[in-house]
Amino acid sequence: MDRRPGDTHEVRGPVAAVATVPSTTQPAPLPSNPPQRGLRGRLRRLAQRVPWPAVGLAFAGGLGLDAAFAPLQWWPVAVPATAAIVLAVRGRSWQAGLLIGFAAGLGEFLPLVSWLHVVTPAAWIALAVISSVYVAALGCALAVVVGKVPGWPVWVACLWVGEELVRDRWPLGGFSWGRLAFSQPNTPFTRFAALGGAPLVTFAVALTAAFLAVAVWAVIAVWPRRLHRSVIVRVVVTTLAVVGVPMLGLAVPRPTSGAAVQIAVIQGNVPQPGTHFLGRAEQVLDNHLAETALLTAKVRSGQLPQPQLVLWPENASDVDPFETPKAYTAIQDAASAIGVPILVGAVLQDGPDNASNTGIVWDPITGPGQRYTKRHLVPFGEYMPLRGLISHLTNLTTLVPQNFLPGHSVGTLQVGPATVADVMCFEVAFDEQVRDGVDHGGQVIVVQTNNATYMHTAETRQQLAMSQLRAIEHGRSVVIAATSGISAVIGPDGRVQAETSELTPAIIDMPVTLRSDRTLADHLGAAPEWLFGILGMVSIVAALVRGRSRHNGDRNIDAETVV
Repeated sequence: MDRRPGDTHEVRGPVAAVATVPSTTQPAPLPSNPPQRGLRGRLRRLAQRVPWPAVGLAFAGGLGLDAAFAPLQWWPVAVPATAAIVLAVRGRSWQAGLLIGFAAGLGEFLPLVSWLHVVTPAAWIALAVISSVYVAALGCALAVVVGKVPGWPVWVACLWVGEELVRDRWPLGGFSWGRLAFSQPNTPFTRFAALGGAPLVTFAVALTAAFLAVAVWAVIAVWPRRLHRSVIVRVVVTTLAVVGVPMLGLAVPRPTSGAAVQIAVIQGNVPQPGTHFLGRAEQVLDNHLAETALLTAKVRSGQLPQPQLVLWPENASDVDPFETPKAYTAIQDAASAIGVPILVGAVLQDGPDNASNTGIVWDPITGPGQRYTKRHLVPFGEYMPLRGLISHLTNLTTLVPQNFLPGHSVGTLQVGPATVADVMCFEVAFDEQVRDGVDHGGQVIVVQTNNATYMHTAETRQQLAMSQLRAIEHGRSVVIAATSGISAVIGPDGRVQAETSELTPAIIDMPVTLRSDRTLADHLGAAPEWLFGILGMVSIVAALVRGRSRHNGDRNIDAETVV
């Protein structure tokens, strides 16, 4: 029989199972959209691989975290916002986790530290981006752990503490703004600070958020199909955990009792807010001398009670009283007139090129005595790292004409009848700086601060929230003395008892509770933070080992199937 091209024939017999094939093969069609080459093509393929919905969810979660801080202070939002970030990384690769975490960091830090724009927008953006890099590393770690190891909500909380542990210390002493703990100034979560400090508060918030993520994912995984009984049980259990963690916080008692001492806080105000707040030399000093004289007059007239000590803020003396006889005499006269010691915040000259930020106990009879010099300085604010190199890149080094030198002694000072744990401004954000003063006998925490650069921004409220957490963490009253606001008195229970307005002279004169008992957090120190951080690293290793074992098991199954 003749065969023409294209004809097929049926094969009979033992080989009949072989499919019939055409006698000729048609060429495969060309792709309608051939892949682009070069940089443009690589960027397009990269954009196609980016999980944009997850990135958007994480960015929204970061914005939610910012809303938990001042100025909005919607503290409950911290839980769903953190849960959104956890959900965004679930099921993603570690590479995707980096991008998702970076988006979350930008969502949080761009608005959170926007107050830095008053110095320069470049500093604001740089700080937000650098801080977001840490959150990117956290996102990578979460992607490795979430949903991939048993008990992963606990490991999520450990990893969150671990990220803060590194960011709070490195580089240049670290940057503590944006810690989950600082979004909880006086909430059920805050009370965990008395047990394990700020790290335990962060752990509790992140753990609650992870449980919420479990509940949400359990519903999403079966929606819109019927909810199975096991899913309902999981949702109920995790929801109870979401409610139960902060309820446990409410069970931690608030310390309130203790002897009281009458403390007066002087807020003298500054000539002008912004980066040039010091204005004319001695004007800030003159303002605080004037308010102290007003306090003295009101005490003598009976309008205010006689204080037992007076607190001036950081930089209250904008000239070195040891090099300016007029300033020395004026401060001595003020202390003698009020008749009690004044804790004076002063800028002291340490040679022609350096200065120090120092608190001085000024006795009405014997004059200047004990001192505390700020230990944790603000990089690019109080000293300029790599000044020679940076000066070739920008003229912003002129904003810091001379470097401040750090102190080396703990800020425990005897001011009249009170033993004060003194910290300066930025230091209140760092656990060790505050804890050291309490461990050395501080009965009340004093924050001498100068926020004049950031008036009418969220920075002052954010720092107030940190001080509230410190009060509960150490079971101590916290007294904030600010040059231009916000000055405040916070009780050992974390409640604000008095505060001043911004950019106005003010006096606070009231009894303040002193306490000597140390909290469990004081006894444990930094141990909980390091424990959580190490457990977080262990969880990453466990997830990687578990993933490799599962991969090898799948390969063995495939090999057996082939054989």
